[in-house]
Amino acid sequence: MWTAVALVASYLVGSVHCAASQAYTWKNVLTGGGGGFTPGIVFNPSAKGVAYARTDIGGAYRLNSDDTWTPLMDWVNNTNWHDWGIDAIATDPVDPDRVYVAVGMYTIDWDPNDGSILRSTDQGDTWAETVLPFKVGGNMPGRGVGERLAVDPNDNSILYFGARSGHGLWKSTDYGETWANVTSFTWTGTYVEDASLEYTDDPVGIAWVTFDSTSGSAGSATPRIFVGVVDTGESVFVSEDAGETWAWVSGEPLYGFLPHKGVLSPAEQTLYISYSNGAGPYDGTNGTVHKYNISTGVWTDISPTSMASTYYGYGGLSVDLQVPGTVMVAALNCWWPDEIIFRSLDSGATWSPIWAWNGYPSIDDYYTYDISTAPWLQDDTSTSEFPVRVGWMVEALAIDPFDSNHWLYGTGETIYGGHDLLNWDTTRNITLESLAVGVEEMAVLGLITPPGGPALLSAVGDDGGFYHASLDTAPSQAFHTPTYGTTNGIDYAGNSPGNIVRSGASSDLPTVALSSSFGASWYADYAASSSTGTGQVAYSANADTILLMNSDGAFRSQSSSTFASIPSLPSGAVIASDKANNSYFYGGAASAIYVSGNTASSFSKTTTLGSSTTINALRAHPSLAGDLWASTDTGLFHSTDFGASFVPIAGGCTAGWSFGFGKPSATGEYPVLFGFFTVDGVTALFKTEDQGVNWQAISDANHGFGAVDANVVNGDLQNYGRVFVGTNGRGIFYGDPSGGLPSATATASASASASSASKTGASASVTGSSSSSTGGTTSTTLVTTTSSTSSTSSSTTKTTTTSTTSSATATGSSTAYGQCGGDGYSGPTVCPSGYTCTYENEFYSQCLEG
Repeated sequence: MWTAVALVASYLVGSVHCAASQAYTWKNVLTGGGGGFTPGIVFNPSAKGVAYARTDIGGAYRLNSDDTWTPLMDWVNNTNWHDWGIDAIATDPVDPDRVYVAVGMYTIDWDPNDGSILRSTDQGDTWAETVLPFKVGGNMPGRGVGERLAVDPNDNSILYFGARSGHGLWKSTDYGETWANVTSFTWTGTYVEDASLEYTDDPVGIAWVTFDSTSGSAGSATPRIFVGVVDTGESVFVSEDAGETWAWVSGEPLYGFLPHKGVLSPAEQTLYISYSNGAGPYDGTNGTVHKYNISTGVWTDISPTSMASTYYGYGGLSVDLQVPGTVMVAALNCWWPDEIIFRSLDSGATWSPIWAWNGYPSIDDYYTYDISTAPWLQDDTSTSEFPVRVGWMVEALAIDPFDSNHWLYGTGETIYGGHDLLNWDTTRNITLESLAVGVEEMAVLGLITPPGGPALLSAVGDDGGFYHASLDTAPSQAFHTPTYGTTNGIDYAGNSPGNIVRSGASSDLPTVALSSSFGASWYADYAASSSTGTGQVAYSANADTILLMNSDGAFRSQSSSTFASIPSLPSGAVIASDKANNSYFYGGAASAIYVSGNTASSFSKTTTLGSSTTINALRAHPSLAGDLWASTDTGLFHSTDFGASFVPIAGGCTAGWSFGFGKPSATGEYPVLFGFFTVDGVTALFKTEDQGVNWQAISDANHGFGAVDANVVNGDLQNYGRVFVGTNGRGIFYGDPSGGLPSATATASASASASSASKTGASASVTGSSSSSTGGTTSTTLVTTTSSTSSTSSSTTKTTTTSTTSSATATGSSTAYGQCGGDGYSGPTVCPSGYTCTYENEFYSQCLEG
């Protein structure tokens, strides 16, 4: 029995440490449309309005009464980043406050961690974790099958979980706290999508677990349990004795298809199953829909389209619990001309589609399309004969068990649905709405805030990227003319910031695009072609030269000349342009810095950065020529001579990843530097207003931002204190300070607390600890509160300051946050305008705002 239980939610900033914390308020930059794959949506069958959605790389969400969603896993941080991969979700039909998720990103070496079952007793506000003895693959092939995780509807202390990778079926009898393998269930699933590739050469495993609630009574384990296994042969199995013994469901049709969904219609005593010849979510060219009559043991093919005529498999499947016999099923992927969803009112005897041909090329759409919450979902520049609206990759499909008019389904890009589903059966004109507000599931690759421009420009995987006129309003469109599915890099010209360059893949247009309007409109840069590799870009200060780093190496274009190779800059180097001097570009590879003073015509190695082995990012001061910063695996380095030499930043910084500059404070002379760093042994999102002398952690227990090496950070050059964080799966966050910089007294107090905590192993961010021992293993449950809305928080961490002996005289003025009094102090006692000399203790007074 596996019983290891660990803390889930709040060691983002670690335990108490020596860098200060500053309270920040965090919100998502709104896109309104989700942006990624939603493979699962589940409604609670016994509590109206309780529903959840799972995503493959962006965590789980809870449905709100106004059709928006609340994210439940924003506490995920660099130590548990794989918890954003959700491979299954289950809501408790007996106690609707209980919800469970199976987490883990990959079952291959891309993720070194074992998976977990997270459990909550308050609808996802807080979580506890049981670490499993195998991996879970929320972003692996077959992630849309399911649900693999189910709660017994008669005895909700019992759960089953179907694993991947040959690990079989698992069972818990204590509300998910401990788990044991069901050894009597011997079918583990052997199907692999493609044995020639590492990513696809792992068995998809068990697809779904479905209880027959009518076979038992409240308080006792449900006798009849169905399990679908991802195999091309016998794949649907049943137990009639609460999981003690199992057998294949005799008569299952064996066409070599895989069972994606198994949904029970209790009133009909019927199990409905959707099959496809691929595991999904991208493949599938044939399939069936079958129903199994539990009472008679009869299987019936109820496929909307015959196997001879179809070119898609089936995925999403749902029944209306209010109206027995009402069934809906979705093509897993009907790539042309659009996704198709079918509805039946007679248990699958006849079907009606959401659209139908009316004499090619005419189509009758039996819906009105409403994407007012995310207008960018439809490409206004598209000239396609058949614009895709219904979607693709539809594995999640659910009818509200309390409202037959309400339905939801997930696609590869958003969540659709509506509140007039019954119109399908009468007027044949439902309203198909985008209902994904609150779900931000984008992988972000670049963020810039050119001075004088919009609130933000973003480069985004799969969704292209956006001109964000407002942070709280969905963009009207993604970047177009040219349109890239993914924008890999974006930059602006420092001396002419309205000029923007971006790079992205295209099948027929140049992979580099330019704008002279801050990204409001674009045109193709024919210095590139559709075969020019896409990657990071750097724009010269005067907007006449582009440096492109792609998989083939470094390339340069000046004055629209064809991109030419630059062999003197190593392939894979991180790049940057000087924002004030048009001639200078910079590169960083391994531990070395490369500098060009001739507009990227050639580069020369200038220096190495200490004992670093990896340079993670280069950033140039937004207005000061020759001022360059580099983050590495050993810390942060600063140059003031165009990269000829660097000095390491002290203050406890020992590693750095993405970072960027923001507007200085009213009294500050240097931009605020934001980024993911390790400071005093703690990895978090930090800021420094004095070039690394003092650091403040601005992430918190409720906002962890996932893996630090996958995130993109930049400051806002137009609003002091504002920072943007682009994540790999939870979209873009923006943060504003909600608390002032910490005082020296707080620093000293936190230092003492940190020293005490490090000796005792205490962590001020952890609440609610208990311990038990089962079967020779120790189970420790640590539960912390997860905020489901934008929040303001201040942790009990503290600031690192540089301790010096003042040599100032009593004349002149102190600096912002500088000392201005204290026993034995002989320096200046006058503070800058806007700051007041504030008494902290008899030895120290400080210039604070106010």
